[in-house]
Amino acid sequence: MMLLVLTLTTILMLLAVLHIAWGIGFWFPLRDETALARAVIGTPGRREMPGAVACSLGASALLGAASFLWWAPGLPRDVALAATGTILAGRGIAAWLPAWRRHFPDEPFATLDRRLYGPLCLALGAGFWRLAI
Repeated sequence: MMLLVLTLTTILMLLAVLHIAWGIGFWFPLRDETALARAVIGTPGRREMPGAVACSLGASALLGAASFLWWAPGLPRDVALAATGTILAGRGIAAWLPAWRRHFPDEPFATLDRRLYGPLCLALGAGFWRLAI
């Protein structure tokens, strides 16, 4: 179980760092803001990345989720893990829903969503659920 906790924590912290980097204008892994926005957001006509506040909120949510992994065992931790697992799994499933695709149709986001973002969210959600039960 500790290996799962460490793996989930590492992934969430790396994603949080990525969001912080975007918030300060570091367009990793692409050097072009428009290309990055098309790859990670996917809304039609999007040419800019979200600002520092939005990126910081994303990073905070990821770090908050990681913190649940380290709470003392018990009902509050299990509820937090199950809720986080449900949110992550829901986001993962959304990658294949037509309504989601209509809202976020731009490439390369649409393809990355089905091949990377969706499966990653499903795996993270499964990990949180595994720890909750």
